[in-house]
Amino acid sequence: MHSQRYRDPLADGARRKREIPTVVGESGLVVEDPASGFCGAVITIGKDGAVLEDAKGRRRVFPLRPAGFLIDGQPVTLVRPPVAPPTPVRSASGSVRVEGLRARTARGGRIWVEGIHDAALVERVWGHDLRVEGVVVEPLHGIDDLAGAVAEFGPTETSRLGVLVDHLVAGTKETRLAAGIKNAAGRHVLVTGHPYVDVWQAVRPATVGIRRWPEVPRGTDWKTGVCTALGWGEPADGARRVLGAVRDFRDLETPLITAVEQLIDFVTGAP
Repeated sequence: MHSQRYRDPLADGARRKREIPTVVGESGLVVEDPASGFCGAVITIGKDGAVLEDAKGRRRVFPLRPAGFLIDGQPVTLVRPPVAPPTPVRSASGSVRVEGLRARTARGGRIWVEGIHDAALVERVWGHDLRVEGVVVEPLHGIDDLAGAVAEFGPTETSRLGVLVDHLVAGTKETRLAAGIKNAAGRHVLVTGHPYVDVWQAVRPATVGIRRWPEVPRGTDWKTGVCTALGWGEPADGARRVLGAVRDFRDLETPLITAVEQLIDFVTGAP
């Protein structure tokens, strides 16, 4: 008679196969090929197998198969590391770059800036975004006749107009013009800007290799005064220096970044 406490190893599955652990083949992991005895660190794992390098710098390739390697004498199944999703490539403005971009047809709306240097700087940083959205930036060559230019453009709900103004601070001519445009043109026009005398000043001084922008006497053309103080030659020389130093939005002061982003959002917003 058999005891009820007797356990037959064949009956209770004691001889079932031991589960083989799966191990990710990270670079540097030391494993051994049991068939050849070759022991080395994982260099890479590709479709053809695992490349191992031993202590003498010799490399061999071994196929990936179940229980194909040993770690500390124990069989393991080596697998390739998961492929990390690609990091989005950023444009100069910090937005996700659209690869293979074909510029869309230009919108009816526009963004106006005061001069060609303003337009060049906006293009430098936001050019990719503007082409994605189909927004055209146009220089005004001054804002003295801004009201007349806005009336001639005739902004509508589907052809909005954004205007970037320099030196938009309380009590200035620019602030008074902006207020007048808002009252006359209504909600289809947005006038915003930055507090700097000139768009160059919206570039961080360290970007162009100076500690701060020089003070320019009242009545002196600002760009001319800056170039004289810094020994940059003519304003055209200074423009090449300033625009050439700007790589992305991090080289600009926050008020200019905020203003341009507001204008793009406004012009591209849903009717």
